[in-house]
Order: sequence, then C-alpha cells, then structure tokens
Amino acid sequence: MKNKFVVEQKPLLSLLAAMQPICSKRTTLDATNYILFHVGHKELVLKATNLEISLQSSYVLKEPNTHEPYSFLVSGRRIFDLVKELEEDIECIVQDQQLVLKAGSVDLALNIKDSQEFPPFPERIENLMQLDSEFLLRMLNNVSFLIPQNNSNPALNGLLLEISSIGLKMTTTDGHCLAQSSSNKYSLEEEKQWLLPRRAIFEVKKILENADDKAVFLGTCSNQLVFSGESFNFFTKLLVDRFPQYEAILKRDGFIPAKVDRLPFVKTLRRSSCLLSGQFLATKFDFIKDKIQVSMHNKEVGKLEEEVTLVQFDGNIPGIRFYAPYLLNGLQIFSEDQINFYLKDSVRPIIFEVSQEDSNLLYLVMPVSPTAST
Repeated sequence: MKNKFVVEQKPLLSLLAAMQPICSKRTTLDATNYILFHVGHKELVLKATNLEISLQSSYVLKEPNTHEPYSFLVSGRRIFDLVKELEEDIECIVQDQQLVLKAGSVDLALNIKDSQEFPPFPERIENLMQLDSEFLLRMLNNVSFLIPQNNSNPALNGLLLEISSIGLKMTTTDGHCLAQSSSNKYSLEEEKQWLLPRRAIFEVKKILENADDKAVFLGTCSNQLVFSGESFNFFTKLLVDRFPQYEAILKRDGFIPAKVDRLPFVKTLRRSSCLLSGQFLATKFDFIKDKIQVSMHNKEVGKLEEEVTLVQFDGNIPGIRFYAPYLLNGLQIFSEDQINFYLKDSVRPIIFEVSQEDSNLLYLVMPVSPTAST
C-alpha cells in the first residue's frame, strides 16, 4: 500500500525556504544537503542541519496519515525549487525509493534516501524562559548589525547573550565599536551566558520575521541553545571563544553628558563619509559649549567644515577624531529625534544611549589616532 499525504503549497514552501540556508551549506556529510521528512499520524515534521545549526519545523496534515509513521530524506534544494513552481494542494506519495509530487496536471518524482543516513538530531530540550517574539526580534536587530563576518578574533564573530537576576543583555563588538541592548523585563535566578555565532543570529531573525508566534521559548539541549515556537525548534552550537571583557570601557566616571538632534548630526556624518573615497580618514570633532565643530580634509577629494548645534552640553573637549562611518553605522539604529551621549576626552570613547520602550540601547565608538586624519 502506498504511503500518501497531502500538503498545501504555500505553507510547505515557507518551511522549505527557511531551511535552504542550512541544507545548502557544504559539510563533511552528504546527508546534510537533504531534508528529513517525518510523516506522523496528523503532523509532518521537517528537519535540516549543517552540523552547526539545525531547524525543525512542523505542519498539520490536511488528511490524517492512515499508515504507521515513516521517514525519508529528500534533496533540500531540489524539492524547494520544485514546490516553488507548483500550485494548489500537493499530493505526496512515497513508493519505490521516490517521492511523487502531484499537483493539478503536474506529476513528477524525486529520488529519496533512507532516513538512517541523516546525522543525529538534537533532542530533549530544557526550556529556561519564555520571551515575547517581537521583543526578542527588536533586541537582536539593535545589535546584530555590528557582528563581523570573518574577524581574525573568532570571539568577535558572535553575539554575547547574558541573563541574570538583574535582566537580559545582548552585546556585540567589531573591535572598534560596541552595541548593547539590555532589559530588566526578563531574568533568571541562575546567571547564564552564551556566545552565539553570527549565522545563527541572522537565521533566528528570519524565522521570527516570518513566524506568527507571539512567544518564543529559550532553552538548552546538551551544549546547544534552542529557540522554540509553536511550529519550530531552532538549535545552534555555541562559540567556545571568550568574548572580550567590555565592562571597564562602559564606565563613565568623569564623562560629560550631552544631547544632540539626531537627523542634523547624521546628515553631517553622511557628508563627511562621502568625502572618504574608500580611505580610512578621521573626521575631527570639537565639542565646544553648545555646538560641535566638524572638519575633515581629504587631499584627493575635498574638505568639509560644519557646525552641529548641541541641545545640551556644558564642557569644552576639542580635537576628538572619529571615523565617520563608525558613528553613522550605529546612529542609524536609533529612531529617537534626540540622542543622549557621553564623552570625556580625545582618547576615551563616545557613548550614545537611549531608552526604547522596555529596553535600553547603547552604542560606543572608540576614537582614532590623530594620524588617521591625514
């Protein structure tokens, strides 16, 4: 007797699309290019892994499976490409080591493999806490932009997630700048911290952007961290490298508070960046009473001299040099009309900070050497 099940094209395509970045990565095992299909009585479960990150998604079958549960492997890329070109409901029949797909007048087949070839998949999740999915996505968006892709220091190629009795913090750095989003909305009695790889962070963001889940569970499974919703479990291995000790650089003893209108300041930084022409040239900032005097000279392109009015500042700190794109990169994540910041002298960082709903967002930029202005 044939093993048969029916799925809707759009939901299946959505599940397969989420798995493409995982099953398309080359690994030491050929089976990781395949997606595992497990057909239960009322549910279809799909699994994909590249040995570093793994995704399990489920779909409620339109018609109950009348056979014993069964599993098989099918090429992740091929079935995605085919389902993308189908319409309406898809009747799936497993027979003679093939998966037959029927939709309307279309009748095609894909070779399948035994599910035993699939690598061991994480099991036994221990949930630690429940998070609002919109909150989690916002926190990730606030800091993920700064994660380097291939920094020579492996610890920088990830996001540090810390949870304690005080609250939750996410921190990223590229060695020049630091972004941190924190909140006291969620906490754990026992302090925990994990260093998540860049790839995992961006896959979690995609899942949260496309999922309808209002809540997400954060848990552990052996040595992996797990993000779970009603229809998915996303597993990621953790980076074993030690994240930089950043606490000391965030101390603000002797720093002077200030406030600036975001949009005029951002426009000045954009104009300064336009004159760089791909070169690493510093822009000079003189913070004097109620204004910032901004100047930059590129001998090959031209020069800029502008003034930006400060909403609040009571000090005199001339000659601080920053690489304008570093400032601009972080300021673009703020949506507030006015931004608070703190600074002390020409060798200490500038620290921008705002409170956003139920979280706090901080962005730090280190100054550059005066020689970088020539």
